[in-house]
Amino acid sequence: MNIENIVTPIQKLDEFLGNELYMKRDDLLPFSFGGNKARKAVYFFEEIKKGKYNCVVTYGSGSSNHVRVIANLCASSNIECHVIAPKEAFKVTNNSKMRELFGAKVTVVPVDDVHDTIENKIKELESEGKKVYFIPGGGHGNLGTKAYVDCYEEIKQYEKENNVFFDYIFFASGTGTTHAGLIVGKLQNHDDRAIIGISIARPAPRGRNVVLESVREYMGDSPDIEESTVFVDDYRGVGYGDTVSEQVIKDVLIRYGIPLDETYTGKAFYGMREYIKTKEIKGKKILFIHTGGTPLFFDSLNGLLYGDYN
Repeated sequence: MNIENIVTPIQKLDEFLGNELYMKRDDLLPFSFGGNKARKAVYFFEEIKKGKYNCVVTYGSGSSNHVRVIANLCASSNIECHVIAPKEAFKVTNNSKMRELFGAKVTVVPVDDVHDTIENKIKELESEGKKVYFIPGGGHGNLGTKAYVDCYEEIKQYEKENNVFFDYIFFASGTGTTHAGLIVGKLQNHDDRAIIGISIARPAPRGRNVVLESVREYMGDSPDIEESTVFVDDYRGVGYGDTVSEQVIKDVLIRYGIPLDETYTGKAFYGMREYIKTKEIKGKKILFIHTGGTPLFFDSLNGLLYGDYN
């Protein structure tokens, strides 16, 4: 995967409630439909290649963009891929179908058994003589954080070249390291801007605490970390089959030609718009980071057309 030096574009969308709205298209990273998981996977597979690992174990649901990207990379590198999946979130999606296409071997267990199953699977594979590399769910950890420190620097370069400054950066906050990397970037550059993570699943304070832990693990403690970590969990329920998310996905596709999905980016874009309304933000430059998930857009296409979510 040769995407290490690729900078994803930022495009100006239009005006929204008196603000200038832009989008950074990480969904256009040129591997397996791109997204934040492709950006993070670069670092994991650098380590896999250097260490000459021949087997990968990771974790994720049927909707997981992370699992799809990792399975694709393993297939393209001729590396065995094992996925531990939680029974409670094991639904058929275009991501899960692609995971199957790539030959990933999936073990489905109750979520309470995930930790032990991962440990046992790694031991089993190592006993067979395989050299196993474990990637945490969602690409969690310092490598995942580093990927979005890099992304922040790309944003800084765009601002410098285009004489613009984004007052707000919004995105879908999931397993936490995309959020953490952007906060690290802000703090390292001493920038006065708001980094707003829209939670797609985890409630506060748990979700926010995971982000805080990731920031501190990467850069050490700082009195500015708490204030800089804005984690909004009000829109987690806007999702599959919901008329609100359906409308925002339609609007963005028709107006800009950009697909969002109901699991991740649709929730985040809706949450951003509601946050701007609620906080009565005016006269600002606002950046939304599209963190990928295009295959999941097609899961909801029948619902968008006919209201059929079966």
